[in-house]
Amino acid sequence: MSDSTTKSAVIIGAGMVAGTHIAACEAAREHVHVNGVWARNSERCQAFAKDASAALGYDVTCFDTLDSVAKDSDVDFAIVLTPPNARKAIIQPLAAAGKHILLEKPVGRNGDEAREIVQLCHEADVSLGIVFQHRMRAASIAAAELIGEGALGQLGLVEITVPWWRDQSYYDEPGRGTYERDGGGVLISQAIHTIDLALSLTGPVKSINAMARTTRFHEIESEDFVVAGLEFECGAVGSFTASTASFPGTPESISLHFDKASLTLARGELQVSWRDGRSELFGAAGGTGGGADPMAFTHEWHQGIIEDFATALNEGRAPIATGEAALAAHDFIDAIIRSAKTGQTEDVNQ
Repeated sequence: MSDSTTKSAVIIGAGMVAGTHIAACEAAREHVHVNGVWARNSERCQAFAKDASAALGYDVTCFDTLDSVAKDSDVDFAIVLTPPNARKAIIQPLAAAGKHILLEKPVGRNGDEAREIVQLCHEADVSLGIVFQHRMRAASIAAAELIGEGALGQLGLVEITVPWWRDQSYYDEPGRGTYERDGGGVLISQAIHTIDLALSLTGPVKSINAMARTTRFHEIESEDFVVAGLEFECGAVGSFTASTASFPGTPESISLHFDKASLTLARGELQVSWRDGRSELFGAAGGTGGGADPMAFTHEWHQGIIEDFATALNEGRAPIATGEAALAAHDFIDAIIRSAKTGQTEDVNQ
């Protein structure tokens, strides 16, 4: 049973990112206790529970069924790591049982599905947080603070790039990059992190004109390359490119050009170039998972998301990245896909 400050969690899913979440929970042990894990494959669940117990230094249960998780009164929230097509069926009974949800991106396979999940959590009166860990980087926090202070002037130009690489073996996993399981390719599976962070700093996009294609480098159902022109509600214009075909893969970047300074976020660092000649640097360089190894990044950003979510439950406030806020990234992605199909400029909010 959790006390007033430490929240008890169950990890749902034992895939690629599960180990990162265990490492994050171990580092966040003052905020969260992992009661157990559950996965559809019982053998994988047992193996995951054994590994988690060893990493955390205490026994972690392998729950037999999802229903047993829902009925466990000691569980405060679930960290859901499954592929997008399995999310709704898992979240619905947990939310109905009063379990709060911390969900790996994306919220759903498309904007409509994402809204359904946000709505069902709202109706169940449970908190829905999204694992947009890029918001927890020191550089991202510094950028948000600088923009919030209002000393930069108006935003005029935005440049967003995600030049990543994935080998074909990455897409050879059954279902990966399909519309049925994942909802799409580079946009919803990789670039959504950068999209979310950018929109949290710029405000909403008004319209998009885009092209989305699959390059010769991958056999994949969905897109691995996207380019788009953007018009923002604030009057700024911008560009967006995303790829998993850019060998060997380089870190994503966000450049925001204001009246009095330009901000560039890249490699976990924020470079501030003031028009009066001053220069400032915030954060520390680190891996982002943009190359052949998609797990080449620190668990510390996930730790920050988990700690914030547990603290938010204690304080009765919203987490840093809510399900409702994540809908902006989904609307952005849906507009790109519509524009790529029609060849026309598409409004983001229809």
